[in-house]
Amino acid sequence: MSTPGWPVTSINVISRVAVVPTPPLLVPELAAGAAGETAEVREACLAAVRAVASEHPRWIAVGAGPVAVEFGAGARGNFRGYGVDVPVALSAESRNPEAGLPLPALIAGWLRDRAGASSVRVSVLDQTTPTADCVSAGKRLDAEETDLGLLILGDGSYRHGPRAPGGEDERATAFDDAVAQALGTADVEALLSLDVTLAGELGAGGRVPWQVLAGLAGSARWQAELLYSGAPLGVGYHVALWERA
Repeated sequence: MSTPGWPVTSINVISRVAVVPTPPLLVPELAAGAAGETAEVREACLAAVRAVASEHPRWIAVGAGPVAVEFGAGARGNFRGYGVDVPVALSAESRNPEAGLPLPALIAGWLRDRAGASSVRVSVLDQTTPTADCVSAGKRLDAEETDLGLLILGDGSYRHGPRAPGGEDERATAFDDAVAQALGTADVEALLSLDVTLAGELGAGGRVPWQVLAGLAGSARWQAELLYSGAPLGVGYHVALWERA
Protein backbone atom coordinates (compact mmCIF):
# COMPACT_ATOMS: atom_id res chain seq x y z
CA MET A 1 0.00 0.00 0.00
CA SER A 2 1.35 3.39 -0.94
CA THR A 3 1.70 6.25 1.51
CA PRO A 4 1.54 10.02 0.85
CA GLY A 5 4.57 11.33 -0.98
CA TRP A 6 5.80 13.95 1.44
CA PRO A 7 9.14 15.40 0.29
CA VAL A 8 12.21 14.17 2.10
CA THR A 9 15.08 16.31 3.40
CA SER A 10 17.61 15.83 6.15
CA ILE A 11 16.17 18.47 8.48
CA ASN A 12 13.81 17.59 11.32
CA VAL A 13 11.50 20.55 11.77
CA ILE A 14 8.25 19.28 13.28
CA SER A 15 8.68 20.02 16.96
CA ARG A 16 5.14 20.47 18.27
CA VAL A 17 2.14 18.19 17.70
CA ALA A 18 -1.51 18.42 18.73
CA VAL A 19 -3.43 15.15 18.94
CA VAL A 20 -7.18 15.71 18.72
CA PRO A 21 -10.37 13.73 17.99
CA THR A 22 -12.76 14.41 15.11
CA PRO A 23 -16.35 14.45 16.40
CA PRO A 24 -18.58 16.89 14.51
CA LEU A 25 -19.95 17.81 17.94
CA LEU A 26 -16.75 19.76 18.59
CA VAL A 27 -18.49 22.48 16.57
CA PRO A 28 -20.94 24.20 18.95
CA GLU A 29 -23.48 24.85 16.18
CA LEU A 30 -23.66 21.10 15.57
CA ALA A 31 -23.58 20.06 19.22
CA ALA A 32 -26.96 21.61 20.09
CA GLY A 33 -28.18 19.80 23.24
CA ALA A 34 -24.84 18.01 23.65
CA ALA A 35 -22.84 21.25 23.82
CA GLY A 36 -22.38 20.91 27.56
CA GLU A 37 -21.21 17.29 27.34
CA THR A 38 -18.62 18.18 24.72
CA ALA A 39 -17.42 21.45 26.28
CA GLU A 40 -14.46 19.90 28.09
CA VAL A 41 -13.07 18.07 25.06
CA ARG A 42 -13.67 21.15 22.89
CA GLU A 43 -11.69 23.40 25.24
CA ALA A 44 -8.87 20.85 25.42
CA CYS A 45 -8.70 20.68 21.62
CA LEU A 46 -8.57 24.46 21.36
CA ALA A 47 -5.82 24.65 23.98
CA ALA A 48 -3.75 22.06 22.12
CA VAL A 49 -4.03 23.63 18.68
CA ARG A 50 -3.46 27.14 20.00
CA ALA A 51 -0.23 25.91 21.58
CA VAL A 52 0.87 24.60 18.18
CA ALA A 53 -0.22 27.76 16.35
CA SER A 54 1.74 29.93 18.78
CA GLU A 55 4.95 28.41 17.41
CA HIS A 56 3.91 27.23 13.94
CA PRO A 57 1.20 29.15 12.06
CA ARG A 58 1.31 26.70 9.14
CA TRP A 59 0.25 23.09 9.72
CA ILE A 60 0.10 19.63 8.26
CA ALA A 61 -2.80 17.45 9.45
CA VAL A 62 -3.05 13.66 9.27
CA GLY A 63 -6.27 11.71 9.64
CA ALA A 64 -7.80 8.50 8.35
CA GLY A 65 -10.86 7.54 6.33
CA PRO A 66 -12.35 5.05 3.89
CA VAL A 67 -10.03 6.24 1.10
CA ALA A 68 -6.69 8.03 0.98
CA VAL A 69 -6.92 11.63 -0.21
CA GLU A 70 -5.00 14.89 0.20
CA PHE A 71 -6.10 18.51 0.28
CA GLY A 72 -4.01 21.61 -0.25
CA ALA A 73 -4.32 24.70 1.90
CA GLY A 74 -6.59 26.36 -0.67
CA ALA A 75 -9.46 23.92 -0.07
CA ARG A 76 -12.75 24.96 1.46
CA GLY A 77 -15.69 22.93 2.77
CA ASN A 78 -18.82 22.99 4.89
CA PHE A 79 -20.39 21.04 7.75
CA ARG A 80 -23.71 21.25 5.91
CA GLY A 81 -23.68 17.47 5.48
CA TYR A 82 -23.78 17.18 9.29
CA GLY A 83 -26.89 19.30 9.56
CA VAL A 84 -25.71 22.89 9.97
CA ASP A 85 -24.29 25.39 7.48
CA VAL A 86 -20.83 26.02 8.99
CA PRO A 87 -18.20 26.87 6.34
CA VAL A 88 -14.51 26.10 6.89
CA ALA A 89 -11.34 26.92 4.99
CA LEU A 90 -7.91 25.34 5.17
CA SER A 91 -6.28 28.72 4.66
CA ALA A 92 -7.12 32.21 5.83
CA GLU A 93 -6.59 33.38 2.26
CA SER A 94 -8.54 30.66 0.44
CA ARG A 95 -11.12 31.79 -2.09
CA ASN A 96 -11.60 28.38 -3.73
CA PRO A 97 -15.11 26.98 -4.28
CA GLU A 98 -16.38 24.64 -1.59
CA ALA A 99 -15.43 20.99 -2.02
CA GLY A 100 -16.70 17.83 -0.35
CA LEU A 101 -14.12 17.68 2.43
CA PRO A 102 -14.12 14.57 4.67
CA LEU A 103 -14.58 14.99 8.41
CA PRO A 104 -10.85 15.10 9.34
CA ALA A 105 -10.30 17.96 6.88
CA LEU A 106 -13.39 19.81 8.12
CA ILE A 107 -12.25 19.53 11.74
CA ALA A 108 -8.71 20.59 10.77
CA GLY A 109 -10.07 23.67 9.01
CA TRP A 110 -12.39 24.56 11.89
CA LEU A 111 -9.58 24.23 14.45
CA ARG A 112 -7.19 26.19 12.22
CA ASP A 113 -9.53 29.14 12.24
CA ARG A 114 -10.12 29.01 16.00
CA ALA A 115 -6.40 28.73 16.70
CA GLY A 116 -5.46 31.61 14.42
CA ALA A 117 -3.21 29.44 12.25
CA SER A 118 -2.67 30.64 8.69
CA SER A 119 -3.05 27.36 6.81
CA VAL A 120 -3.28 23.59 7.05
CA ARG A 121 -2.67 20.89 4.46
CA VAL A 122 -4.54 17.67 5.12
CA SER A 123 -3.56 14.09 4.34
CA VAL A 124 -6.23 11.45 4.95
CA LEU A 125 -4.79 7.92 4.93
CA ASP A 126 -6.71 4.73 4.31
CA GLN A 127 -8.07 3.57 7.67
CA THR A 128 -6.73 0.05 7.00
CA THR A 129 -3.13 1.19 6.44
CA PRO A 130 -0.76 -1.37 8.02
CA THR A 131 1.43 -0.28 10.91
CA ALA A 132 4.63 -0.52 8.86
CA ASP A 133 3.21 1.87 6.26
CA CYS A 134 2.09 4.27 8.98
CA VAL A 135 5.65 4.30 10.32
CA SER A 136 7.05 4.95 6.83
CA ALA A 137 4.61 7.83 6.37
CA GLY A 138 5.63 9.31 9.70
CA LYS A 139 9.32 9.12 8.87
CA ARG A 140 8.71 10.88 5.58
CA LEU A 141 6.62 13.51 7.30
CA ASP A 142 9.40 14.13 9.82
CA ALA A 143 11.59 15.18 6.92
CA GLU A 144 9.21 17.89 5.66
CA GLU A 145 11.25 20.82 4.39
CA THR A 146 9.34 23.75 5.89
CA ASP A 147 8.63 24.93 9.42
CA LEU A 148 5.28 23.36 10.26
CA GLY A 149 3.10 22.26 13.14
CA LEU A 150 1.42 18.86 13.06
CA LEU A 151 -2.19 18.01 13.78
CA ILE A 152 -2.99 14.32 14.38
CA LEU A 153 -6.73 13.67 14.00
CA GLY A 154 -8.49 10.54 15.20
CA ASP A 155 -10.97 9.00 17.62
CA GLY A 156 -10.71 6.06 19.95
CA SER A 157 -13.23 3.22 20.10
CA TYR A 158 -16.86 4.01 19.32
CA ARG A 159 -18.04 1.12 21.52
CA HIS A 160 -18.05 2.59 25.05
CA GLY A 161 -21.18 1.89 27.09
CA PRO A 162 -24.86 1.67 26.17
CA ARG A 163 -24.82 4.98 24.26
CA ALA A 164 -22.06 3.82 21.94
CA PRO A 165 -22.85 4.29 18.24
CA GLY A 166 -21.06 1.02 17.45
CA GLY A 167 -22.68 -1.01 20.21
CA GLU A 168 -21.08 -1.73 23.58
CA ASP A 169 -17.86 -3.76 23.70
CA GLU A 170 -16.18 -4.52 27.02
CA ARG A 171 -12.73 -4.33 25.38
CA ALA A 172 -13.12 -0.63 24.55
CA THR A 173 -12.15 0.66 28.00
CA ALA A 174 -8.83 -1.17 28.18
CA PHE A 175 -8.00 -0.20 24.61
CA ASP A 176 -8.58 3.52 25.14
CA ASP A 177 -6.92 3.50 28.55
CA ALA A 178 -3.78 2.18 26.83
CA VAL A 179 -4.05 4.83 24.11
CA ALA A 180 -4.43 7.62 26.68
CA GLN A 181 -1.41 6.36 28.61
CA ALA A 182 0.69 6.21 25.44
CA LEU A 183 -0.34 9.65 24.21
CA GLY A 184 0.22 11.18 27.65
CA THR A 185 3.75 9.80 27.97
CA ALA A 186 4.95 9.87 24.33
CA ASP A 187 5.21 6.08 24.44
CA VAL A 188 6.05 5.30 20.83
CA GLU A 189 6.32 1.55 21.33
CA ALA A 190 2.88 1.38 22.90
CA LEU A 191 1.36 3.21 19.94
CA LEU A 192 3.12 0.90 17.51
CA SER A 193 1.87 -2.14 19.41
CA LEU A 194 -1.81 -1.22 18.96
CA ASP A 195 -3.48 -4.25 17.39
CA VAL A 196 -4.77 -3.45 13.91
CA THR A 197 -7.54 -6.04 14.03
CA LEU A 198 -8.73 -5.03 17.49
CA ALA A 199 -8.69 -1.34 16.57
CA GLY A 200 -10.84 -2.11 13.55
CA GLU A 201 -13.31 -4.17 15.57
CA LEU A 202 -13.59 -1.36 18.11
CA GLY A 203 -13.99 1.31 15.43
CA ALA A 204 -10.91 3.22 16.60
CA GLY A 205 -10.31 5.56 13.68
CA GLY A 206 -7.29 7.13 15.35
CA ARG A 207 -5.09 4.04 15.08
CA VAL A 208 -3.55 5.02 11.74
CA PRO A 209 -2.72 8.68 12.54
CA TRP A 210 -1.43 7.73 16.02
CA GLN A 211 0.95 5.25 14.42
CA VAL A 212 2.03 7.88 11.88
CA LEU A 213 2.90 10.04 14.89
CA ALA A 214 4.88 7.15 16.35
CA GLY A 215 6.79 6.82 13.08
CA LEU A 216 7.57 10.52 13.09
CA ALA A 217 8.63 10.50 16.74
CA GLY A 218 11.02 7.59 16.24
CA SER A 219 13.76 7.44 18.85
CA ALA A 220 13.80 11.19 19.51
CA ARG A 221 12.92 12.47 22.99
CA TRP A 222 9.48 14.04 23.30
CA GLN A 223 7.60 15.65 26.16
CA ALA A 224 3.89 14.89 26.22
CA GLU A 225 0.87 16.15 28.11
CA LEU A 226 -2.55 14.51 28.05
CA LEU A 227 -5.10 17.32 28.11
CA TYR A 228 -8.24 15.20 27.94
CA SER A 229 -9.36 11.58 27.76
CA GLY A 230 -12.93 10.39 27.99
CA ALA A 231 -15.92 8.91 26.19
CA PRO A 232 -18.76 11.34 26.86
CA LEU A 233 -20.95 10.10 24.01
CA GLY A 234 -19.81 6.49 23.80
CA VAL A 235 -16.73 7.33 21.71
CA GLY A 236 -13.20 7.57 23.06
CA TYR A 237 -11.68 11.04 22.65
CA HIS A 238 -8.06 11.88 23.50
CA VAL A 239 -6.33 15.25 23.36
CA ALA A 240 -2.58 15.53 23.83
CA LEU A 241 0.25 17.94 23.13
CA TRP A 242 3.69 16.62 22.16
CA GLU A 243 6.85 18.69 21.99
CA ARG A 244 10.31 17.63 20.89
CA ALA A 245 12.56 17.73 23.94
